[in-house]
Amino acid sequence: MHPDVALVARVRDGDTHAFEQLVRQYDRQVFRIAQHITQNREDAEDIVQDAFLKAYEKLDQFQGNSKFSTWLIRIAVNESLMRLRKRKNARTVSMDEDVQTDEGFIPRDFADWSPNPEQQFGQSELADILRKTIQGLPEGFRSVFVLRDVENLSTEETAEMLGLSVPAVKSRLLRARLQLRERLSRHFKQAKGAPEK
Repeated sequence: MHPDVALVARVRDGDTHAFEQLVRQYDRQVFRIAQHITQNREDAEDIVQDAFLKAYEKLDQFQGNSKFSTWLIRIAVNESLMRLRKRKNARTVSMDEDVQTDEGFIPRDFADWSPNPEQQFGQSELADILRKTIQGLPEGFRSVFVLRDVENLSTEETAEMLGLSVPAVKSRLLRARLQLRERLSRHFKQAKGAPEK
């Protein structure tokens, strides 16, 4: 029996310290997943609170067929996706989002503030490029990619959390990876072809 099952039983019996232990155990993981999906720290912080509150309120629905963390992360992913949908309906435009054209999606064009070549390929720059590229993936692909390749969850866990079949997860993951590779290679070709100043 997984140790979380005993903690959940204690919470159901009114032990708030047991729930605090679950929060301490999983809050960072939930935050990372929420931030990867929403690309917004404030939203991720809110989602962590909302996910744990919802988990606490609906603890009677946790049946113990899966790990508590799997159930909790599914709640957090749903909260993250709902937050993204609300954001889309708010009609705001993120500078990080790509622009849709007849040929597909291209990065928004702003004044060139690129760093010198030594800085350009620094670790933080590469991480930022990757983060923006992941953010440009369609919602369904991004969720699968974050859970599988960023959080290193198994295909089965990812399928369970997103309510998908294992073949659907594999298909979306493959398509996400192909899109990422294509976008990153396009980005670096453009960067390489840019005239030096």
